[in-house]
Amino acid sequence: MITVSLTGKTAIVTGSSQGLGAVTAEVLHDAGANVVVNYFNDAGGMNKANADKVVEKIGDGAIAIEADIRNEQSVKAMIDKTIERFGRLDIVVNNAGIIRDKTIKKMTSEEWQSVLDTNLTGTFNVCRAAAEKMSDGGRFVNFASISGVVGFFGQSNYAASKAGVIALTKVLSKELGKRKITVNSVAPGVVLTEMGKTIPEEVRTEMLKSIPLVRFGEPKEISNVVLFLCSDLASYVTGQVIHVNGGWIG
Repeated sequence: MITVSLTGKTAIVTGSSQGLGAVTAEVLHDAGANVVVNYFNDAGGMNKANADKVVEKIGDGAIAIEADIRNEQSVKAMIDKTIERFGRLDIVVNNAGIIRDKTIKKMTSEEWQSVLDTNLTGTFNVCRAAAEKMSDGGRFVNFASISGVVGFFGQSNYAASKAGVIALTKVLSKELGKRKITVNSVAPGVVLTEMGKTIPEEVRTEMLKSIPLVRFGEPKEISNVVLFLCSDLASYVTGQVIHVNGGWIG
């Protein structure tokens, strides 16, 4: 019987106070890993409250750490706190991301830049800082998106950021391979998390017509693929983009 065990490992999941990140943190912890639930400290304190709920649900071996992934020093502090608490860093899942959909005609420079700063530069910041401290044989899993491959209408900023994540993943897999660190991307289709639910109902109806399984993904279906990539079962998988989209594209 094949079992997946991350016992003794420590994972950081960025943007894991809710949605797909929260589910991923739970899945990795269920497999035995210590988990850092990362959150961005918004003015209303909602993200911190949500992160604390995730940690409470997960239980022992989980802590919440605030960090703005757009800020290099904030990222470095998160990694230092992680190692101070758990003694090591083995897995990083770059999940944090935002969406600001508009056609290029209506998109402001701020809406363009904010998405690139979080989704792409944020992922770069975390990868760069974590690679220095990560144990040899570690794992990076970066969240890309089907949008970064096909380019959906009104998502020039989001699609560009996720295409950049894919390119970053491929480069880092080559740079870190000598240390047996694998770097892969997961590219989900539409998953009805908080972000997915912002897609208008009529657009979702049209999308379903292109999906052979005729349904959207469940968060745990995506997180289980992340778990595989973080495990010893995927020790010879690196530099890949794993599409998890119900057959929408291959």
